[in-house]
Amino acid sequence: MPQLPNSVEAEQSLLGTLIVYPDKINTAYEANLQPEEFFKDAHRRIYRVLLSMSDKKIPIDIANVITALNDVQQLAVVGGAEYVAELTDLAFSEGNVDFYIKTIQEKATLRKLIDSCNEIINNSYVTGGTEFSDLLSIAETKVLDITRSLKTSDFVTSSAAMDEVINRVKEAETRKGMTGVPSGFYALDNITNGFQDGDLVILAARPSVGKTALALNMAINSAVRFRKSVAIFSLEMPVLQLGTRMLSNVAKVDNDKLRTGSGLQNDEWGALQNGVETLKKANIFLDDSPSIKVNEIFSKCRKLKSDGNLDLIIIDYLQLIAPSSKSADNRQQEVSEISRALKSLARELKVPVIALSQLSRLVEQRRGDNRPMLSDLRESGSIEQDADVVIFLYRAVQPKNEEGEEEHQDNFSVFEVKVSIAKHRNGQIGEVSLMFQPGLNSFYDKEKDDER
Repeated sequence: MPQLPNSVEAEQSLLGTLIVYPDKINTAYEANLQPEEFFKDAHRRIYRVLLSMSDKKIPIDIANVITALNDVQQLAVVGGAEYVAELTDLAFSEGNVDFYIKTIQEKATLRKLIDSCNEIINNSYVTGGTEFSDLLSIAETKVLDITRSLKTSDFVTSSAAMDEVINRVKEAETRKGMTGVPSGFYALDNITNGFQDGDLVILAARPSVGKTALALNMAINSAVRFRKSVAIFSLEMPVLQLGTRMLSNVAKVDNDKLRTGSGLQNDEWGALQNGVETLKKANIFLDDSPSIKVNEIFSKCRKLKSDGNLDLIIIDYLQLIAPSSKSADNRQQEVSEISRALKSLARELKVPVIALSQLSRLVEQRRGDNRPMLSDLRESGSIEQDADVVIFLYRAVQPKNEEGEEEHQDNFSVFEVKVSIAKHRNGQIGEVSLMFQPGLNSFYDKEKDDER
């Protein structure tokens, strides 16, 4: 069996350098070098003592290191005073510290990868009733955990930060203020400047208000008008229904006609053909897995991102995502973990994530004001906390008949929907109006409604 990856020489040289040039211990701190990353046990013990001495402000030199090791009864275990002295002979240059640390950490990472792969192999032989999809998720998680551990966040100087800010301002000036992925609705984009990379956007409403239709409108606008690549995860609606709604929107043909195949006129067939060609050219990727887990969403989105095909992620809807594990004690905790994971997804892939969410029935029980509040988000207060933007949809006025009962509106009706930006971490809040025509699954800017 081949020996595990290691570089005992790099470990010896690093320890000797830290003893001879003790100021370099700060470089090890900054690199987050851990004792467990040393291959040789004696080197782990010596490094722990060096860290302890640094924390206690004890001067690091050969005599003090030997004394410290002896005080904790480790001197004989590591090879005695003679071995510690030999380490200092390998301190060739303090300028090599970064190289030694990098070598040690890379070898440690390879050993972790081997351990994870061996565990994956063993799990594959003995499933113990574990579902196949769960085995794949566990395997991917183990490898990704190693990848994430390498992504340490370094300090950024104020000079570098200011350079980035100015570049963003110049870019915004060129794009006329649009710094994110446009929704395609002027009134909404005027407030948000588009959906920003790394943001988690919650789009919430009570059933039948049009949140799925609005999300699809945003996806189509982004992909067709602005050439963006959009991934849509539909946990509630199969691809066939989703595609039908999208085609109805683009072709401006009644959704019921597409569903039943009856009553289509010649000019509508022509519009459908044009709509099909438009959507075929659009970079829209659909996934209708009904019980998808967060780590599966991560995996699929990483693949799209690596292929250069991801600018926006839409998930319909958050409460239907299956938990990655059953460790949570209750559903509220599960939803909290899911919302935090979606925020991590947005930050890691540097794209906006729009997650649709349900509202509690409390919003319907309030008399005189049907405007949703942040507390109406169902099942978890962490959704509000994790979200960068929270957008509510609600009907401005529900038409009523002479008896005061709500009137039924057919698919050809066009009614006003309020879009309330209740939270905007990096911008202003506000409220705009859109017009909604359910039969065509279409939203329009209110001031441009006459131009349809």
